[in-house]
Amino acid sequence: MILHTDWRDIPASARNTVAALGNFDGVHRGHVHLLETLRMARPDHPLSVVTFDPHPRTLFRPQDPPFRLMLPDVRAAALGGQGVEHVFQIPFDTEFSRLSADRFVNDVLVKGLGVAHVACGADFAFGHRRHGNIDRLEALLKPHGIGLTIVPQLVDDGGPISSSRIRRLLQEGYPERAAEELGRLWSVIGPVMHGDQRGRLLGFPTANIPLTQHLEPARGVYAARVTLPDGRVIPGVGNIGRRPTINDGRESRLEVHLFDFNEDLYGQTLSVALLALLREEKKFSSLDELKAQIGSDATQARSLLNV
Repeated sequence: MILHTDWRDIPASARNTVAALGNFDGVHRGHVHLLETLRMARPDHPLSVVTFDPHPRTLFRPQDPPFRLMLPDVRAAALGGQGVEHVFQIPFDTEFSRLSADRFVNDVLVKGLGVAHVACGADFAFGHRRHGNIDRLEALLKPHGIGLTIVPQLVDDGGPISSSRIRRLLQEGYPERAAEELGRLWSVIGPVMHGDQRGRLLGFPTANIPLTQHLEPARGVYAARVTLPDGRVIPGVGNIGRRPTINDGRESRLEVHLFDFNEDLYGQTLSVALLALLREEKKFSSLDELKAQIGSDATQARSLLNV
């Protein structure tokens, strides 16, 4: 997979692709369905994705809390894992947001990227104030001989699979159900930062990972699996929240204790997959009570993870 971040300077080798349009946050089963449909419709051209960073919602609603299911570099890697050869990650800034629907098609898709065919969902909207819809997209592409495939949403017993639905499941404390929609466990990926060593003092040293732009799922304690940079997968127990017992007043973060593990992880990038919420965030009356509960949490997580 090759990542392109400047749509005005695309090499000839990246032109003439069949392109799926969308944000692709999470690269979930619905996104995979879209890619597979496009691949089957036009197997004669390389597969590409046209997406955006930051997410348009970040520009238009900067007051909203972080909501990303995955960060851009992880998204690009996940798309590559689905056979996408080129990811066109367009910088979504104020100037770009003001492009008309006509200019988005003519300037970006036709002249800039030189796409051969396009696919998207039926609800895809584009251009300034989202004035462009799929009918307009088809009309603008047709004079250039570029076809359009409209892909219906993938549906299961709970309805259409979407990024917003997966976010809601995570915020309600159901990572196992979110995993069914994603097609894999949901993970927070980031570098291990220095903390205040309180976990070590309590007998459960933790790796502290900032959530940054990741969605904050339900606060509480989770059974987790941690993938190290070298590929090893270590079971553990994680906490997401603001540590009300310690009351340090900091932003919500992820702390994960790796079972039977005693190596220096500072500065390394970990992938922490959440399997199940064991309990919600709670304030304890003392550190001793907190320590006892952490021990109980760890036992429960070991049982669930069979370790």
